[in-house]
Amino acid sequence: MKLDELVAFVMVADCGSINEAARQLRLSKSTVSERLTGLEQTLGVALLNRNSRQLTLTDDGSALLERARRIVGEAADAREDLARRRGDVAGHVRIAAPRAFGDLHLGPLLYEFMERYPDVAVTADFDDRISDLSKGFDLVVRIAPDALPKLVTEQLTISRRILVAAPSYLERFGMPRSVEELEHHKAIHYTERGPEDWSFKAEIERVVAHVAPRLRVTSCVAMRDAAIAGLGIAWLPTFHTHKALPKGQLQVLDVGLQPDITPITATFRPDPPARLRALLDHLRVGLGDPPYWDDDLPGLSGPAAELGKMPSASE
Repeated sequence: MKLDELVAFVMVADCGSINEAARQLRLSKSTVSERLTGLEQTLGVALLNRNSRQLTLTDDGSALLERARRIVGEAADAREDLARRRGDVAGHVRIAAPRAFGDLHLGPLLYEFMERYPDVAVTADFDDRISDLSKGFDLVVRIAPDALPKLVTEQLTISRRILVAAPSYLERFGMPRSVEELEHHKAIHYTERGPEDWSFKAEIERVVAHVAPRLRVTSCVAMRDAAIAGLGIAWLPTFHTHKALPKGQLQVLDVGLQPDITPITATFRPDPPARLRALLDHLRVGLGDPPYWDDDLPGLSGPAAELGKMPSASE
């Protein structure tokens, strides 16, 4: 029984797909299939049901999985212990993050990190549907206030959400001065946020605006562009608007409330390897506190540690 065969088996079981497992392991599909077949031949049992669209474990496969996971984990721990002794920052890191945030802000930081640590390889998956460490990820960046159980969650910085509109829109329809006045304006709504009511944090309780969207989209980038085009008012994170505001393409609306603040967090397993800790430090410094995209925005300064602090799930 070979370690690389067990690694392939565990990854396929976690991913439910040989194709996805091969992508995560950076191997060919045929190599992963050969390792699975080799393991089954060594053990003399079938570990996977291959007669359905999604691979499922046989009873023997289910019995083996947790033991195989422990063996693979112990081997990885042994490698990491030796690397720590040498002070090495090397190996492979798999990171997931929301698409737009990853494209706009994490990508450049990852390139800097890889330049600084040439022995580290990175797989970055920017996808709004990924929210946990399944499918073999080492680190998931989330824009959410909650921590995931049994994992470590650390805050990197914060995201502020503000109301914006184009000067052309405000010239035509006027500037709303209260949450109530928002209900009489044209809204651009991000459908992934769910209900079309906009809920704002006030001093004591949340205040709700019952907006009537003129445009509904599944992309914050499309929201920003539609707002710049003058189609309506958008409620957007400042990491989307930081370039449009200084150019005068968008204007911040003041309805008497502070921006909504949500932590931007990193979730990972306990006792991270040196390469992952180095990446976390690099991201935290690179994103800044307050985040660098808020540097030139009046009225949006203040330390993230005070405004958006969240506890770790491990605390």
